[in-house]
Amino acid sequence: MTPSETHARFRIDRLGNQDRTGFDCGVEPLNEYFRDHVTQDVRRRVSACYVCVENRTGRIAGYYTLAATGVSLVDLPPAARKRLPRYPTVPAVLIGRLAIDLRFRGRRLGGVLLFDAISRTCTSGIGAYAVIVDAKDDQAVGFYECFGFQRFQHLERRLFLPISNALKRLVADSPSP
Repeated sequence: MTPSETHARFRIDRLGNQDRTGFDCGVEPLNEYFRDHVTQDVRRRVSACYVCVENRTGRIAGYYTLAATGVSLVDLPPAARKRLPRYPTVPAVLIGRLAIDLRFRGRRLGGVLLFDAISRTCTSGIGAYAVIVDAKDDQAVGFYECFGFQRFQHLERRLFLPISNALKRLVADSPSP
């Protein structure tokens, strides 16, 4: 599916009063969080949630959450640390959860949601060194690595993408006018 086909079939909105009861990504903790807890986190302003909605049916095809976090310099690889100020931590944005409903798998929506999350982070105007993810398994690690994410030095499934790298990718991947 091309980006323009994806754009015509789906939209990405902030979580509102969409029906979440039928969402099933095949991972019960992600389903339960989305069904039962995400609105509390949004209301308490500890995270923001964005949903990918199929235009024709109004079904939620996927979601992701964003939250502020910090990165300890000692966790970063030496090459990344070298160019940063010597603060104990630097600001970052955490993609806390990213899930695609089983009915919508194979349409590259995970990449679309990831691109949207990175784009929002880069254009938010908030200072952040990197986008951080916590991959749930080795397959998820591979998914994020395909998009340029790097592993932390001592944290097996936590990965980061420096905003400077993300901006370069956004410019390279943006359609020409």
